[in-house]
Amino acid sequence: MSGPILFVLYTADLITLIESYGLLPHLYADDTQVYGSCPPAAADSLSLRVSECADAISTWMKCNRLQLNPVKTEVLWCATGRRPHQLPTSAVLIAGVPITPALFVRDLGIYIDADLSMRIHVQRTVSRCFAALHHLRQIRR
Repeated sequence: MSGPILFVLYTADLITLIESYGLLPHLYADDTQVYGSCPPAAADSLSLRVSECADAISTWMKCNRLQLNPVKTEVLWCATGRRPHQLPTSAVLIAGVPITPALFVRDLGIYIDADLSMRIHVQRTVSRCFAALHHLRQIRR
């Protein structure tokens, strides 16, 4: 039981740090997610805030003997299906590394796409189901 309590105590400063940039944190095990929202006209400002926050997170991690892995870092801009043209396409600097916005990300087994339609998740789930049916069919023979 002490593991979760120690994790919360250890990461409390990180949560406060992220919130100081006007962003929302979500921590799960060794995974940290940072969320923000804005109208389309303020996307550049949000991108800059996220970049600055990521630099601060990287510094915090170094001070706490942890390391931010830019290779595993993803950026997803979301908008309704009618406004995908308003999504930024330029890279966001995360710890000095330019990260190109993804069309979808995977979070705890769920695929989330930029238009929040769940299309990618449904396609992948259907594909896995058909593969399982194919294997069952092979076994039956």
